[in-house]
Amino acid sequence: MSLADRDRKVLWHPYTQMQTAPAPLEIVRGEGVWLHTADGRKILDGISSWWVNIHGHSHPKLNEALAEQARVLEQVIFAGCTHEPAVKLAEGLLEVLPKGLARVFYSDNGSTAVEVAMKMAMQYWSNRGEPRRKFIALENAYHGDTVGAMSASGRSIFTAAFEPLMFEIVHVATLEQMDAALSSGEVAAVLIEPMLQGAGGMLMWPAEFVRGVRQLCDRTGALLIADEVFTGFGRTGKMFACEHAGITPDLICLSKGLTAGYMPLGATVTTEAIYNAFLSDDRAKTFFHGHSFTANPLACAVACASLEIFKEEPVLERIAQLEQQLREGLERLRKLPHVADVRVLGGVGVVELASGGGYLDKSGPKLAAEFLKRSILLRPLGNVVYFLPPYCIAPEEASWVIEQMTDVLQ
Repeated sequence: MSLADRDRKVLWHPYTQMQTAPAPLEIVRGEGVWLHTADGRKILDGISSWWVNIHGHSHPKLNEALAEQARVLEQVIFAGCTHEPAVKLAEGLLEVLPKGLARVFYSDNGSTAVEVAMKMAMQYWSNRGEPRRKFIALENAYHGDTVGAMSASGRSIFTAAFEPLMFEIVHVATLEQMDAALSSGEVAAVLIEPMLQGAGGMLMWPAEFVRGVRQLCDRTGALLIADEVFTGFGRTGKMFACEHAGITPDLICLSKGLTAGYMPLGATVTTEAIYNAFLSDDRAKTFFHGHSFTANPLACAVACASLEIFKEEPVLERIAQLEQQLREGLERLRKLPHVADVRVLGGVGVVELASGGGYLDKSGPKLAAEFLKRSILLRPLGNVVYFLPPYCIAPEEASWVIEQMTDVLQ
């Protein structure tokens, strides 16, 4: 019995209609931008394995960091204990994050990093004796699949079945709408994906919009939460997307590229002022949130090694080169009658088709299958085709993928 057949008997895959989905790819190893299958094929990982693998598969430095840490300490409770990788990673993050962020709270993935930020924001106001219970987010947002993160997300096919569970959040599309929603003085925080909304359709915002959100929060006192789970660690061409606008959020949510795709880890980083609001002789003001694998030493060690790669290798320069290739290569597709838009930011190239069918658009699975025939792993968001490979992709490999995208879409 093949691995795919065994899989079908016991597993349930994410975001997959199991009745109609094709057999899963049997991946046996990865190297650089390439995935190797059980039947001997090489497939280029054009989505960084769901946006997490930033330096390429099986990077020697990351492999060694993980193995070395496993020989020393694999896990310890983080309530009442600490360890070198957790402290070192926090110090490293604070060196590269926007200035003003000062305290790192670890969790285990992107959704929970957002949950942590929202809970921190609400309890911050409660601990100050000034309760604020409302949140503002953007239309077409996606912040995760746990209830709080899902509530902050735009209403879509992702959230429809769980509508009774979700709490009300004001969703806006413009700064004017946000300004009006903030006027009540009851908003605890505004939550945005700065510069680039991922799962909502790879939508891009100008830096002026992000600066405008910061200014509105400053004027009204609402906290600003930047969800950089997707955009962090170079994806938009800057180490963090907030840098495009030159702003510092009050809380920033990190995951995905944090460990370069090796281990589950989330981090919510906030300011000293917010941290201080939880310091008290009254234990009821404690932030009662945690995870069994908080600050897992293996994950922290490999995340530290990933930060070292940014220092030792010209990672951001590679992304800038990739961005230029994507702009030049994909722009020619704009003239096709069935293409509605072409968008590029950092290491992300997007072609939106005019069919406008959203996530359930039938073109998505058809295109994914066609790209796979050409040995490229892409996973369109319905009518939105996007390419975001590991940063180590060679220029000739990127050019080849762009040629294949052009051929398929023409």
